[in-house]
Amino acid sequence: MNLQDRIINHFTDSIKTKQDTMDSLCILIEFASRRLVDCLLNDGKVLTCGNGGSAGDAQHFSSEMINRFERERPALPAIALTTDSSTLTSIANDYHFDVVFAKQIRALGHSGDILLVYSTSGNSNNIIKAAKVAHEKDMHIIALTGKDGGKLQEVLNETDIEIRIPSESTARIQEVHLLITHCLCDLVDQQLFGS
Repeated sequence: MNLQDRIINHFTDSIKTKQDTMDSLCILIEFASRRLVDCLLNDGKVLTCGNGGSAGDAQHFSSEMINRFERERPALPAIALTTDSSTLTSIANDYHFDVVFAKQIRALGHSGDILLVYSTSGNSNNIIKAAKVAHEKDMHIIALTGKDGGKLQEVLNETDIEIRIPSESTARIQEVHLLITHCLCDLVDQQLFGS
């Protein structure tokens, strides 16, 4: 296979994964956007986290909320728990990397807030512990996952929303997570500020 064929395969696989997600998860994405809007209208905030590329997605969402997405509008409260290197390294050093998000949620999370987690596998211990603490704090969870949902899906409850990408490929899952992030930002802006 030549290099251009590989490129075409990547595009084709990405398009198919996005189409499959659109066909099966539109309602959940809309529901997640409504949950975010309800949180924001009730003076709540969104805490986001993930590892690796998923940390980048968490930060991307937070920056779109605080700054802006595609229009001028007031800043919206969101905090990426992946960005404070002093906090992350002190928790990992003094305790364990598994609790780098959970300890921050314990300090910053309040009832009615949302924890937005990104995890392609759903098996990251620090994400699972974060979800458990979010429940203790009476927070809702929106989980963007993939594959079979991993151990995280066992922690989620009936009030949480899991948007699981129908793919086994980490790259394809991350590509669709980014698209869903943009959908959520657009839907929040539309519902809060109109056309």
